[in-house]
Amino acid sequence: MKIYDFPLSPNCRKVRAVVYELGLTPTFVPVHLFKGEQHRPELAGLNPNERVPVLVDGDFVLWESNAIVGYLAAGTRLLPDAARPRADVQRWCDWELSLFGPAVRKVAFERLVKPLTGRGPADPKVVEEGIADYRRLASVLETSLSNKAYVAGSLSTADFVLAAIFSIGTADAVGLETAPFPRVHAWLGRMMERDAVRRAVADAAAVTR
Repeated sequence: MKIYDFPLSPNCRKVRAVVYELGLTPTFVPVHLFKGEQHRPELAGLNPNERVPVLVDGDFVLWESNAIVGYLAAGTRLLPDAARPRADVQRWCDWELSLFGPAVRKVAFERLVKPLTGRGPADPKVVEEGIADYRRLASVLETSLSNKAYVAGSLSTADFVLAAIFSIGTADAVGLETAPFPRVHAWLGRMMERDAVRRAVADAAAVTR
């Protein structure tokens, strides 16, 4: 199995965290996004969107990060077999892709990606919009965690998908703090204590050096 990725990307980081949590041993093929390597013919032939991550497992090629996470976790403790618990996990993964992730990325692009790639200063209006969206959506997650330790009750792929969006490129780096949301803050602390998440974050940090 091969996984084409860029560890600094939150979408790649979530895949790495699940890989490490499950003790899998794929070959990671580096694709440096800031250098435009996602446009190489090799990758374009695997993913017409020219994005990472991309998983290649024999003759099976899969792109889209949450689909990859679900494929890796199928039949494991991170993805329930029963329909309702599985749907709950999927609900939070979809929420991350459609709502929470875009809000965070809006701020991260302005405050982190632009300086790293020489694209000029952050746009204050865009940052303000992203922060407002982040706070509103973090409140949703805060409420959902009122009576459970993990996003869908038991530890699942949803926790790794969301933790990857919070870690590196959010709190310390771009000013999206979890402290105002105590349940979210405690949940993220539990996730950051996991070796798999720490390894994925370390991989991301290494790219910046």
